[in-house]
Amino acid sequence: MNRIYFDNAATTSLDPEVLETMMPFLTEKFGNPSSIYSYGRETKMAIESARKSVARILKAHPAEIFFTSGGTESSNTAIRAAVRDLGCRHIISSLIEHHAVTHTVEYLANADGVKVSYVKLLPNGHVDLKDLERLLSASSEKTLVSLMHANNEIGNILDIHAVGNLCKTYKAIFHSDTVQTVGHFPFDLRNTAVHFITGAAHKFHGPKGVGLLYINENVRIKPFLYGGSQERNMRAGTENIYGVVGFARALELATENYEKDSAYIGSLKHYMYDALKQKIKGITFNGDVFGESLYTVLNASFPKTEKSEMILFNLDINNICASGGSACTSGAELGSHVIRAINNNPNQIAVRFSFSKHNTKEEIDQVVDKLTELV
Repeated sequence: MNRIYFDNAATTSLDPEVLETMMPFLTEKFGNPSSIYSYGRETKMAIESARKSVARILKAHPAEIFFTSGGTESSNTAIRAAVRDLGCRHIISSLIEHHAVTHTVEYLANADGVKVSYVKLLPNGHVDLKDLERLLSASSEKTLVSLMHANNEIGNILDIHAVGNLCKTYKAIFHSDTVQTVGHFPFDLRNTAVHFITGAAHKFHGPKGVGLLYINENVRIKPFLYGGSQERNMRAGTENIYGVVGFARALELATENYEKDSAYIGSLKHYMYDALKQKIKGITFNGDVFGESLYTVLNASFPKTEKSEMILFNLDINNICASGGSACTSGAELGSHVIRAINNNPNQIAVRFSFSKHNTKEEIDQVVDKLTELV
């Protein structure tokens, strides 16, 4: 049996068209973009046209788009800069952020004595906006709010406009980890009250190792990496040209096919939900499954039995790729911090299935049959 890949929230396959766009920069167009001769000029031009394309799609200004090594670097840069350069002494975040955010926030709390508050979560995993307003209104110091746009494990989507407007009212800095939504939803950054957002090409069929940091033009921060004058003096180091070109092409393709792909992938999520509910007794689902939620992610909790405890391992033996939480932590048998925060039931085993345009209903049928056997 072929491998069935249901872990697209961890990473996606590289689109052949994206690879084709990258190939010339892996071969004959090898110049250093900082060089003045023709080899350098052509790679420099490629980066700047990629920047313009990304800015156009996100409805931002090209000067607000910075290319990085991925979502982790982007979030680290934004959060550290908010404390170091923008004077934030209080961070409001949540217990279900990606570790790129939670670990950075914990580090700043320990090393710099920054005060940290965690906003309450509703039973369905959404951020309690009333509690967020309470925390903001009570904060006497300059505050950074760092809340993810969509959760990578349960799929819940934050009302980024509501949070942005609250931050505006209380003069707080707003950073949103948008790694799961850039390339999956339309953005209009001109009309979104946010200071920093992040992206990673490998979440939407682009290459790994390239990301995006949007810095609103009204914000001035210092670099995270010092050295050369690349990325308008904001990120030293020779640019990852083929990565940058691949990022822009992947985002263009994702945007062109958004309507079609999102409808199709959403139908797969519905199909699997119905099949699991019908076939497996006692199954429950985590998050706001068909409310404000990613169309790509379905997180199911299986009743804990001797059989289901080894469920991921057994799926893997049967050539089925799924995850227990975030890929970044699946090696550690700690379970998921996200599931712990919203549904701490020791008698359940949570599994995340995440889909792409390459998945099919036939694959879902195979997986559901296998799960019925395993559980």
